[in-house]
Amino acid sequence: MAEFFHSVRLDTELCKGCINCIKRCPTEAIRVRNKKAVILPERCIDCGECIRICPHHAKRAVCDPLSIIGQFKYSIALPPPSLMAQFNNLEDVDIVLSALKEFGFDDVFEVSRAAEIVSAATRELMEKGELPLPVISSACPAVTRLIRVRFPGLIDHVLPLNAPIEVAARMAKKEAAARTGLPESEIGAIFISPCPAKVTATRMPIGIEKSAVDGVVAVSDVYPKLFPLMSKLVSEGRVTTPSEAGRIGISWGSSSGESSGLLNDSYLAADGIENVIRVLEDLEDEKINGVEFIELNACSGGCVGGVLNVENPYIAETKLKRIRKTLPISLNHPDIYELHEELGWDTAMRFVPVMELDSNMMAAMQKMARIDEIVDQLEGLDCGSCGAPSCRALAEDVVRGLASIEDCVFYFRSLHQHDKTEETKKEEVE
Repeated sequence: MAEFFHSVRLDTELCKGCINCIKRCPTEAIRVRNKKAVILPERCIDCGECIRICPHHAKRAVCDPLSIIGQFKYSIALPPPSLMAQFNNLEDVDIVLSALKEFGFDDVFEVSRAAEIVSAATRELMEKGELPLPVISSACPAVTRLIRVRFPGLIDHVLPLNAPIEVAARMAKKEAAARTGLPESEIGAIFISPCPAKVTATRMPIGIEKSAVDGVVAVSDVYPKLFPLMSKLVSEGRVTTPSEAGRIGISWGSSSGESSGLLNDSYLAADGIENVIRVLEDLEDEKINGVEFIELNACSGGCVGGVLNVENPYIAETKLKRIRKTLPISLNHPDIYELHEELGWDTAMRFVPVMELDSNMMAAMQKMARIDEIVDQLEGLDCGSCGAPSCRALAEDVVRGLASIEDCVFYFRSLHQHDKTEETKKEEVE
């Protein structure tokens, strides 16, 4: 496996070299060079913000094709809670689950069901007082990757539990193997993803050696196939797949849903990558007190705001509230100890120093000093015209040997204006 796998890809033919993406990337992972955007793989966290903001549709998420369903003897759909919020006037989740089986899946295992189990496990761990407070949710893979590369001091606060999609895949395959007699290698767990970060999480997971998710398809690809099937099943009275999740599980689809499942008011929930960064910075500076749990979602509104969804995130959030209103609080009350293999991490989360200037401390300090010198020579406008997101980012690129200070149009102009002035003076003297 490559050190950095990414589901967010750039289509250079569509890229116009505008600077919209570089200004919004939370880890400064994009540059514009030779009139084309360039994604720095070591910095990208696959949050999908560049996909959302690109006016030319030059960024896209690479998912598996729907044909992956046929690659296994037994395929299981893993629908997220946010999928239920994509349909108008949906009051019965069973319709979506039945449509997935009609579409071609052999079985369905709701991620909402696994979310309730993760909520129960989190409550139990926090009640034991064995976790450093405040505990940071590990559910959003874009956030965990952000912490891993930018906030190393907060790594110990990240909840060491698998995200619901991973728990769902492991439980689904184990149950299917017991029911069918097939080996788990012939059973495919296919996640229906609302965002590119979850694609990356299955290919290059954090906290585990290998993901049990065998494929990831986009909500936007599945949605148009499901809609007519749902209408058909309802008209024929063939809605036969009952939901196995309650209000706690379905609530995970929007911001603060995970936190509400803790049945504890001592939490903070933030969504949108810029707000997430602000919270992490304040947490790192010890400005946040009296909070036991922090839920962070890179997408605005939570998973309903994922770029692979089809519905407006705020409308989707309203739909989710309507769906969960009639549900029981929870349908899953597991013995957490029996699910240790499904729930717990088996590898430690480690800092990846992709932003360090040099592994040698003295050399790094010298480079930092040089960066400060270069920044003092620039205008400080952070305009992005140089192809870097900020003046400091350009200075860092110069020190790394990836750019020239003359890439700054203002510096270049002032430099040549000075040269012209000197030439004029020389001609006057002569």
